[in-house]
Amino acid sequence: MAIVGGKALAQRVPVLLSLWLCTHTLPITVDQNNENTTPGEDKLDAPQSANTGLHYDRYLREVIEFLEKDPHFREKLENANMEDIQQGKLAKELDFVHNNLRTKLDELKREEMNRLRILIKAKHDIEAGDGWKVDHQALLRQFEHLNQDNPHSFEPDDLDRLIKSATKDLKHYDQERHDEFKRYEMMKEHERREKLKAMTEEERKKEEEHQQEMKKKHAEHAKVNHPGSEDQLKEVWQESDGLDPDDFDPKTFFKMHDNNGDGFFDENELEALFTKELEKVYDSKNDEDADMVAMEEERLRMREHVMDEVDTNKDRLVSLAEFMAATKKQDFQQKEEWETMEQQNFFTEEELAGYEQQLAREGKMILDQAVELQKQREELQKKQEELNAHKQGLQQAVDELERKKALSKSNSKEPGAMGVGGEPVLSVQPTQAPTLISHL
Repeated sequence: MAIVGGKALAQRVPVLLSLWLCTHTLPITVDQNNENTTPGEDKLDAPQSANTGLHYDRYLREVIEFLEKDPHFREKLENANMEDIQQGKLAKELDFVHNNLRTKLDELKREEMNRLRILIKAKHDIEAGDGWKVDHQALLRQFEHLNQDNPHSFEPDDLDRLIKSATKDLKHYDQERHDEFKRYEMMKEHERREKLKAMTEEERKKEEEHQQEMKKKHAEHAKVNHPGSEDQLKEVWQESDGLDPDDFDPKTFFKMHDNNGDGFFDENELEALFTKELEKVYDSKNDEDADMVAMEEERLRMREHVMDEVDTNKDRLVSLAEFMAATKKQDFQQKEEWETMEQQNFFTEEELAGYEQQLAREGKMILDQAVELQKQREELQKKQEELNAHKQGLQQAVDELERKKALSKSNSKEPGAMGVGGEPVLSVQPTQAPTLISHL
């Protein structure tokens, strides 16, 4: 993201929407001392940055970071607005990107195409097994961010597709995390009820009392300040930054916690501000407070709340201007305690019943598969025993042939085995000797 400062940069709207979300670390630096260096030739290894959670995250980040190394594209990026990006105008600037970078982007696209093809092949291999089904529409959607008609080179259409796919997918990413947490909560409740069912009435009563006591202890924590409120930020200012809360200055606070110095709070930087509040509720050392999955869901809820209140242009970033404007609103003086998750219900009894039915179906399917696998195992074991017996019979036959061959060689080497004129004399059994002598 551009650093808020000069006139041109100050007018820059956060670009590529959520495409830039969580992808930036420190600003890219170019060695000004090397006059012979062509743009894109030095340091072509893409820097590491935070994971967006998308299945094509690595490809997305590498494309972004390589494009930003081109001076022309970076200039256009700084002057782009949200409408231009959504209409695909920025993607057309790809035609002017330096050839070395275009070559690298071609390579990235080919790697991504191969990765997704391997994924689809693997899923088709799974489909070949009994009882497995694959959502073909879901497979096809894996390619939405790529132009399959041209799998070898990276074109403006590829950048346009990547922008649109990332924007759409990131909009649903938080909801998917909420849904995953709901399933986690339903699983916990299901396991709790199953555990109680297996107990005697006396054991059940004691366990329920214990659970209520743990729940009560978890709820007994210090006041959790409203995320993004003055009290919450002042607490960070005092506890984390070691500064006097009476000297709190929003602009200084923003610059101190804009970790990558890009002039914006991204989602990771915002979430880091809530650690002190979360530590009041969650502590891995205490059994009643040790649910770290719930802690991360709480962090996500806090970040979403602040984004809803402060991120006025809905680009999933908070600029200095947006932050300063929020500190002047009445809500910034919010004194009410934040309602933590133990005060909320995340699912209904109907949803839990449906989830348990799904678990039962999956359990039955797994059991059926286990029975089938056991049958196959027994059949294979039986065939192995038959093969072993056959192998043993063959080995005995070979051993017998070898024994007879050795005996034949031994008899042929005995004295008198050569006849008149050097003709070999066939060996005979002892019972044949009298007949042979009388004949001679």
